[in-house]
Amino acid sequence: MAIMPTPRAEARIDTISRDVERARRLALQFGWNAMAYQIVNEGILHWFSSSCDAVVGYVRTHGVLLVVGAPICDHARLADVLEEWEQFVSERAARVCYFGAAGRVFDILHGHADYSTVLLGAQPTWDPARWHEIPASTASLRSQIHRARNKGVLVTEFTPDRATADPRLRICLEQWLRTRGLPTLHFLVEPHTLHDLRGRRIFVAERGAQVVGFINASPVAARHGWLVEQFVRGDGAPNGTIELLLDVMMRAVAADGAEYVTMGLVPLHEGTQLRPDENPAWLTVLLAATRVHGRRFYNFRGLERFKTKFRPHDWEPIYAISAEPKFSLRTLYAIAAAFTVQSPVTAVAGGLVRAARMETLRLVGWLRRRVGTGDDMQRRTP
Repeated sequence: MAIMPTPRAEARIDTISRDVERARRLALQFGWNAMAYQIVNEGILHWFSSSCDAVVGYVRTHGVLLVVGAPICDHARLADVLEEWEQFVSERAARVCYFGAAGRVFDILHGHADYSTVLLGAQPTWDPARWHEIPASTASLRSQIHRARNKGVLVTEFTPDRATADPRLRICLEQWLRTRGLPTLHFLVEPHTLHDLRGRRIFVAERGAQVVGFINASPVAARHGWLVEQFVRGDGAPNGTIELLLDVMMRAVAADGAEYVTMGLVPLHEGTQLRPDENPAWLTVLLAATRVHGRRFYNFRGLERFKTKFRPHDWEPIYAISAEPKFSLRTLYAIAAAFTVQSPVTAVAGGLVRAARMETLRLVGWLRRRVGTGDDMQRRTP
């Protein structure tokens, strides 16, 4: 099915196409992929079908048009839309890669000779109508929720307008971003969404006059569900704040008839009956090394433990599907560049510097405590 690029020069520049309102309307009508609504985020370009009934959100990087999940359209139209979209890609002498592919587009493209599929990980999912059973049967989760309440944390759902206008949420977000190991990432982990929250649901944790955390959920319209896009925990948030936020959100969307909630991709997730061995050998080795040694930049295991403790009802495998017979290092580099919005090498170097700085601060703090303890012991010695 893949359409091979024409030999014309890649110097042809894409016409910048970004129509957020049209994209939003289609995502709210046909969005099935969990990340569908994220095409309204900053930096995502939009392609519309000739009949204006489908949209693709994408970024172009290193000769690859990287798609946010899959085309957004009526399921019956998906195969035709894929063909029209890939003709557009061909005319730009580019290659397409569907990042975050699952379900419908996977069923069409996986196994085709002109495409390669690699496993990225999995995303946990819940049936919100059954959520109440989880804290009821999980003492540790129930304890965390009670701890936050006992510390005076109150969770309220804000309207998008109220959340956008409240500067305390931006302060909380900046506090959270300062704790991240890498420079700010973008593409599908865009943190700066508070300027445009239309269509989203925002649950805010307050302790007195301070906002200590919030959850930002985006709609998965065709599945009557929600993607928890951000878990933000600010300075002064007691233990259990995120657990309380999630509990309130789950019960609220369940009351409104939601049938599906996901917390998004857990990269390199190992707990599902999938086939990561089908990935190219070089990619398997690289991802395994990243999981073990990349903790300074992205705590894969910590993220997995965090989401697993909420006892998901299921895990959905998530893939990258590239229009090439064998998944290439060039495509992987393009994916990394989309998230870093700079050279991935530069981003990793920046992360190393930041990690070294944090380690130095920890060491200085440890030495100060040791020196202080020694002084105390000397003062207590007769």
